[in-house]
Amino acid sequence: MTVSYKELGFVNTKEMFAKAMKEGYAVPAYNFNNMEQLQAIITACTESRSPVILQVSKGARNYADATLLRWMGRGAIEMMKKMGDAVPVALHLDHGDSFELCKDCIDSGFSSVMIDGSHLPYEENIALTKKVVEYAHQFDVTVEGELGVLAGIEDEVSAENHTYTDPAQVEDFVKRTGVDSLAISIGTSHGAYKFKVKPGESVPPLRFDILAEVEKRLPGFPIVLHGASSVDQKAVATINKYGGKLDNAVGVPEEQLRKAAKSAVCKINVDSDGRLVMTAAIRKVFAEKPAEFDPRKYLGPARTDLIAMYKEKNEKVLGSAGRY
Repeated sequence: MTVSYKELGFVNTKEMFAKAMKEGYAVPAYNFNNMEQLQAIITACTESRSPVILQVSKGARNYADATLLRWMGRGAIEMMKKMGDAVPVALHLDHGDSFELCKDCIDSGFSSVMIDGSHLPYEENIALTKKVVEYAHQFDVTVEGELGVLAGIEDEVSAENHTYTDPAQVEDFVKRTGVDSLAISIGTSHGAYKFKVKPGESVPPLRFDILAEVEKRLPGFPIVLHGASSVDQKAVATINKYGGKLDNAVGVPEEQLRKAAKSAVCKINVDSDGRLVMTAAIRKVFAEKPAEFDPRKYLGPARTDLIAMYKEKNEKVLGSAGRY
């Protein structure tokens, strides 16, 4: 049975992106896999008055169960209403890899889906993306496509080589597919090891020249950045201090994300930072209180740290705080 996202209390991304582009900020797109992450995202965005896109990957959907996930999303909206005035929330499929998966998500209440055909030959990417768009738009669901390949590994997304987006293709791609937003590759990557740098070396800057050319060719069109976690070094240090092994894990510098957020980039994806902050908090509890076995006593502190991290992202990096 098809369920409309509107019945669940979600919105699609059209108005979110239009407002973000007009006012020069980016809407946070935070991935979640469990209740504590979802609670933290909703709490942080409600308290900071930020719109938010709840992102679910194929792997997360399988992990949480598709039916349960729908009601978790509905529950999150009701939780937000109890906290005060609601902010806009979209439920988005991250890196959908088939028409069937996108269709199933649309039918089960997602308000936005991404179809990632970036690994396919150009014409096949267009054909697949167009098919998803034609189905989604019947239900007023927005669609994100992708041009260019991000390196790195995160969840079920994996690529060894990085391919920058070719600005010469973007107009044709958007026109022929009808997508509502476009994810581009300008140097970000998936996972906690985004760049191969030695201790003391600087992270390579993002290719803002490519972004500028895309903006020129697609004026006023929503652009998306994937793989945009900053890989908080305090979280990395805490993980390593308490038995972890994350050597030379680095992410995208926050000042580069701030610059991107003021451009046509109106959606910035953050997943690894949430994983790192949560893992750091749990490792700390296990190390300091080895007799602890109550999940609430280690997942609770992790949730508290996540709330602080998401609020800081909204306020100091993406510029989305206080917009509603």
